[in-house]
Amino acid sequence: MTAYPTWTPASRPGIIPLQPLGFGTVLGRSFSALRHNPRVLLGFALVVQVLATLLVVAVVAGSSFWAFSRLQNIPTTSPDYDTITAGSVAIVLVVSGIAGLVAAGLQTLVQAVVVQDVARGAVAERAPLRELWQNVKPVLWRLIGYTLLVTAALVLGVAIVVGVVIGVSTLSPLAGILFTVLAVLGAIPLLLWLSTKLMLTAPVIVIEHATIRGGIARSWRLSRRRFWPMLGVLVIVQAIFSAVSYAISMPFSLLGSLAGAVIAPTGDADTQTVITLVVALALPEMVSLVIGSVAAVVQATAASLLYIDARMRKEGLDLDLLAYVEQRDAGGTGLSDPYRLHVGRELMRAPVGYMPGAYPPAYGQPAYGQPAYGQPAYGQPAYGQPAYGQPQYGQPPQYGQPPYGQPAAYPPPPYPPQVPERAQRDEGPLPPYAPPTPPAQNPPDPTQWTAPGGPTPPE
Repeated sequence: MTAYPTWTPASRPGIIPLQPLGFGTVLGRSFSALRHNPRVLLGFALVVQVLATLLVVAVVAGSSFWAFSRLQNIPTTSPDYDTITAGSVAIVLVVSGIAGLVAAGLQTLVQAVVVQDVARGAVAERAPLRELWQNVKPVLWRLIGYTLLVTAALVLGVAIVVGVVIGVSTLSPLAGILFTVLAVLGAIPLLLWLSTKLMLTAPVIVIEHATIRGGIARSWRLSRRRFWPMLGVLVIVQAIFSAVSYAISMPFSLLGSLAGAVIAPTGDADTQTVITLVVALALPEMVSLVIGSVAAVVQATAASLLYIDARMRKEGLDLDLLAYVEQRDAGGTGLSDPYRLHVGRELMRAPVGYMPGAYPPAYGQPAYGQPAYGQPAYGQPAYGQPAYGQPQYGQPPQYGQPPYGQPAAYPPPPYPPQVPERAQRDEGPLPPYAPPTPPAQNPPDPTQWTAPGGPTPPE
């Protein structure tokens, strides 16, 4: 019985082609990936963003009301008034900083879920939020620790610069202003450089389950030779959302200044103030929440796609992903995670679109398919060597070949006839072989001569 292979449908396409990605592909798929799993990407991100914003507003407003309400019972002429005011400001700043760190931790949760969803979407898989959370939970604290580390380093750097500016300004105000301008101009390229080199740290921690130190080192290596495309994606995404946010906030600001007078033209000043605040502050803040949620998802998606592209180019991740997709679609179960199979593998590969012989050879190198100088071509003997099957100069000819410089015998000499063994038994042994003698020819008679065209003389 012959077994025929069954028909297997084509693999489902993922959110990206399983090959090294171009700049436009990464930028475009960062936005189009929102349609892959909108319930998780947009819904979850929006809910977390709203919770983080409400938490910060509630904590800052409550701490400010509690801290500054004490000043109502203290006269301004009291010697403790300034001390209590400074203490209230310090309390509000500390509480605001803690609330900001908690909000950053919640946004880190969004980033981790988005990275895991993009990794699954690359192989055409759509997982629910519960499954994504189970994959993210083992490394969530590492990602939060990395976020806190980066925040602490940024705050420390700003504190050092501010301290130096204050110290220089006390000596010379002009020098302080000049140092401030130089510090701001120098901080912009430094922040862009560090942000680009560390962009892949979060995907490395989430997908490879790396440590904080290992994630930073891996991001630094993977971004090597891919710095400018990564920087371009980072700058363009941030510029797009900054422009969108500015374009939305400007109309609300203009409407806020006119809404009070239009809605309550004869009302009191307090009513107009409330309407102005609602239109100019509350509505733009609600729109900013939506824009911020989308921006967080797009930035995390771009970082994930750049991570996958870097591993495809350096470690051949596309080969592992293609093998995983084929085995999964063929009915395989218990497959290993393709993102953790060959972590750190070095793979040398030709650039995309490369064809042998399509480019001129380097100086001193032969063209593709041509022998090097002084080397024989394929199938040809080396210089001074005989062809295959021919004797070397000065050596006796091989069996059946004529000597060097002599033509081959034609026709070949006759070989002794083959006699069946039965005839040898019946007639006895064969006589020794003797070559046949040519027939005898009589020499012409010199006395007989015939003219050309004449009659033949009688014999």
